[in-house]
Amino acid sequence: MRVPLSWLREYVDLPAGESGRDVQTKLIASGLEVETVEQLGAGIEGPLVVGQVLTIEELEGFKKPIRFCTVDVGQANGTGEPQEIVCGARNFAVGDKVVVVLPGATLPGGFKISARKTYGKKSHGMICSGDELGMGDDGSGGIIVLPPEYEVGTDAIELLQLVDEVLDIAVTPDRGYCLSMRGVARETATAYGLPLRDPALLDVPPPNSYGYPVKVTDPIGCDRFTARTVVGLQPEARSPIWLQRRLQKAGMRPISLAVDVTNYVMLELGQPLHAYDRSLIEGPIGVRRAEPGEKITTLDGTKRVLDAEDLVITDSRGPIGLAGVMGGANTEIADHAEGAGTTEVVIEAAHFNALTIARTARRHKLSSEASKRFERGVDPEAASAAAQRTVDLLVLLAGGTAEAGVTEIIAPSGPHTITIPADHPDKVAGVTYGRETVVRRLQQVGCDVYGQDELMVTVPSWRPDLTDPNDLAEEVIRLEGYENLPSTLPTPPAGTGLTERQRLHRRVGRALAGAGYVEALNYPFIGEAVLDHLGIEADDPRRRTVKLVNPLSDEEPSLRTTLLPGLLSALRRNDGRGTHDLALFETGLVFRPTGDEKPAARLPVDRRPTDAEIAALNAALPEQPRRAAVVLAGAREQAGWWGKGRPATWADAVEAGRLVAREAGVELIVRQDQQAPWHPGRCAALLAVVEGEEVLVGNAGELHPRVIKALGLPERTAAMEIDLDRLERAGAGVVPAPRISTFPVATQDVALIVDSAVPAADVEAALRSGAGELLESLRLFDVFTGEQVGEGKKSLAYALRFRAADRTLTADEASAARDAAVAAAVERTGASLRA
Repeated sequence: MRVPLSWLREYVDLPAGESGRDVQTKLIASGLEVETVEQLGAGIEGPLVVGQVLTIEELEGFKKPIRFCTVDVGQANGTGEPQEIVCGARNFAVGDKVVVVLPGATLPGGFKISARKTYGKKSHGMICSGDELGMGDDGSGGIIVLPPEYEVGTDAIELLQLVDEVLDIAVTPDRGYCLSMRGVARETATAYGLPLRDPALLDVPPPNSYGYPVKVTDPIGCDRFTARTVVGLQPEARSPIWLQRRLQKAGMRPISLAVDVTNYVMLELGQPLHAYDRSLIEGPIGVRRAEPGEKITTLDGTKRVLDAEDLVITDSRGPIGLAGVMGGANTEIADHAEGAGTTEVVIEAAHFNALTIARTARRHKLSSEASKRFERGVDPEAASAAAQRTVDLLVLLAGGTAEAGVTEIIAPSGPHTITIPADHPDKVAGVTYGRETVVRRLQQVGCDVYGQDELMVTVPSWRPDLTDPNDLAEEVIRLEGYENLPSTLPTPPAGTGLTERQRLHRRVGRALAGAGYVEALNYPFIGEAVLDHLGIEADDPRRRTVKLVNPLSDEEPSLRTTLLPGLLSALRRNDGRGTHDLALFETGLVFRPTGDEKPAARLPVDRRPTDAEIAALNAALPEQPRRAAVVLAGAREQAGWWGKGRPATWADAVEAGRLVAREAGVELIVRQDQQAPWHPGRCAALLAVVEGEEVLVGNAGELHPRVIKALGLPERTAAMEIDLDRLERAGAGVVPAPRISTFPVATQDVALIVDSAVPAADVEAALRSGAGELLESLRLFDVFTGEQVGEGKKSLAYALRFRAADRTLTADEASAARDAAVAAAVERTGASLRA
């Protein structure tokens, strides 16, 4: 809502020196979102005056039409002689009154005016358009042509109200009454503690039986309908400058007098109106739901097929308007410029159901100034006042006559009353306001308040958002000032803190960040297309997703079942912007429905849910395991004076899995695997022992080339994803600190020849089991294949470190432990000791 400060002052006597910034500060403190204060006419300097065109000479020989004009500007130029001006506009003629800027003046944007030679003539100034003066589009398509009654030489800066301040307010859905000057003026008056001149306080004649006939068959959709008729309008009447300028400052374009008046009253009172050309209406006006398949051509020229839920205005032919959204073209007010202007209008001021209007506007993708207000709540009591205000302006400005007939149809309804303890705002805010303050603030909002300890509050008609005691408490608190609420930190109970699970998640994040990975937080939404690109089979559990009823994007309607799509998208985006050496990680939830979930019950809001209700809600949720994932591309180690560096490989992804597992106190078992989206020959299964059994906790490796091509990723991109919940179950809880032995280590190397198909992890497990308690660590340091070991064979070389906690091992003890390890490997894997 754009609010000109000059217009606002008509309803509130603001202090003379109060600027738009000062008003902005006050309104923000009372809870309105005033985004900007626009300074209209900033930097503009005269002379800028009214002139009258005396002569027009058409200049020939140029690519576009050019006119050389003489303009009478009175004594504004100091001589009284006609001003010679070159102009390219075509929408004015000899005798027209125009706006002239003379040499020495400055237009908005710092554009200084001086006499200059152009098109072979010397031009002493400009004939101005609305855009050049910062007025916006006035619909003329050229320079400003003024009404003939203005005197030559009149100061146009004051006449056109070029200097002003405009507050741009972002009105939230619950404050629909502020989509009007009346509503903002009420908030301003309350913020300053000043009286309000309510523009809706008008003398309105009572309804009678000889108004224009109206029949409302849907009182739920339309609970109030007022119709008034004005005849004898002058077709040539134009909107006065003051009205046009107020519309322009509020962000609307002047169209014609009748339409401008309805728009003006809508901005003033917040009540949308519509004017019908009475000569084009056939029979009585009706309000009903549309018949399925009915059609209407709206004022924007679009032919629309109506839905059975649409509320429409009709005459005997059918729909003539989408109620609360937009009128129909078949009863449009005719502009006098088209040759035959409208002389008789029927004015509609109605109150429609907010939900009905919102659904219609969205169904037809047709948002209008009217629908925007009805959706947020319009004061039903303002309809008759708005109709009267429109009638008064049409009579005043267009020479019309108001017919005595007044039609008003009202569905029976009572005011909304709320019972609230007088100290309820105190309890909500933690501040003692007292009964007198609570009553005073509620009365400033417009409520009627009765009672002592228990208050009976009748809500004003323009505040449909006030429905319960907490709403009233919020009004008291915001008017007393949010800045006056004390800042207090809650005191946590002693002996509590992060759970072990939370600590694990934090340790994992710190460990990955310390290893050079950058955290990337992604939206938890995916689509079927990305699962196709990842090569995930139709029967894969990751294909079973939770679909959202109202997704942010139709292309991503489901909750993720894996962290990789978001991470790979972030990697691709960064690579495309020139960052090619990437290592990203994310920890977060994935969503795995089992199919056994039951529909969730709607929980109560007026009490705490019972344990059974909470348990039923949890049972309706899918499984949500927490996972960690990394993706790598480019160089893992940069080249420099210290060496050549190296690229990221599948081994780095496996090591990232080991790093995460170590934070949980788990030693991973790594085996070869085949799992989408990884390369079949470069995919590792990450296993952990849970309750004595090996359990798959994740996968790591290099992505399949088809996946890399489908997603547009860098070559040899690697990834790892691991289940943190399973790691937590595999861990032993609190990891004990290692005991450091002061005795020396005994290192024994062993090379074993095994079949190529035997996983190194199996050989390693056999060596560990055979070596016994003296084994401190085991490391694979070489893999060799060739003629020396035979076809279909490979040599695995391990370094075994032995140490005793209480003594120095002898050579015989170390050798015996090594021999026991080799024997176990020979027995379990068929290995042979390499000579």
